[in-house]
Amino acid sequence: MYNNEDIPENSLKAFKKSIENNVAIELDVQLSKDNEVVVFHDYNLERMTGANKDVNELNYIDILDLKLLNTKEYIPTLKEVLELVDGKVPVLIEVKNEDKVGVLESEIYNIIKTYKGDMAVQAFNPFVLSWFKKNAPEIARGQLSGSFEDSDLVWYKKFLLKNLLLNFESKPAFISYEIDCLPKSIVKVQRNRNVPILGWTIKSESDIEKANINCDNIIYEDK
Repeated sequence: MYNNEDIPENSLKAFKKSIENNVAIELDVQLSKDNEVVVFHDYNLERMTGANKDVNELNYIDILDLKLLNTKEYIPTLKEVLELVDGKVPVLIEVKNEDKVGVLESEIYNIIKTYKGDMAVQAFNPFVLSWFKKNAPEIARGQLSGSFEDSDLVWYKKFLLKNLLLNFESKPAFISYEIDCLPKSIVKVQRNRNVPILGWTIKSESDIEKANINCDNIIYEDK
C-alpha cells in the first residue's frame, strides 16, 4: 500500500502499511551488481530515485544511498522485507529476470527457503519458473502474462507467452494475467482445469467487475 508521496512503492513504509491493514504484499526483485536481491520494480533507478543508472550497474552499498522520491525511504533487500513481514501477510514475489536464469533465482531461494509465512513467486519469463520447478518444487510459482505491448520481444515470443504455450515446461501453479486482456480463451481453459487466475493490475471499479467474472484473485494498486 503506497501513495508515491510520503509512502513510496516497494518501500518498508509501504509494506508496514500493508501489514497494518492485513493486506497481502506483491513485490518485485532483481539483482544489484554485487548480487544482492533488492526490492525494486524498474530496471532503471531514475523514476524513483533520480539516478539514471540500472540496478545491476550499482553495488548495494551505493543503491542504499539513494532515497525513494525524496523521502527518507530507501531501496530494501528481500531479506529485510521478509524479516519485517515475518508471516503476518502473504507475499508474492515477482522475479524480474529477462536474461539467463540461475544466479538471481538461486539467491532468492537461499533467502526464502527457510521462510515460514505464505509466499509464492511469479515471473513473465517461463524459464525462471522452470528453474524453480527443478530446484525448488515446493515453492508455489505463477506465470505472468498479458499483452506485451510495451515489450521489445520479437513477435513469435510474444505469441508464445501471451498464449501460455510454454506452460508445459514451467508447470505454473497459478496464472497472473493482465486484466485488460481478459476474457481470453486460453485463460478460460486454464481456469476450467482448476488453475487459479489472478488479474493484474486492478485500478478501477470496471476492473473489479471484470475480475469478479474472470479471476479467482487480484493484484491491485492501493494508493
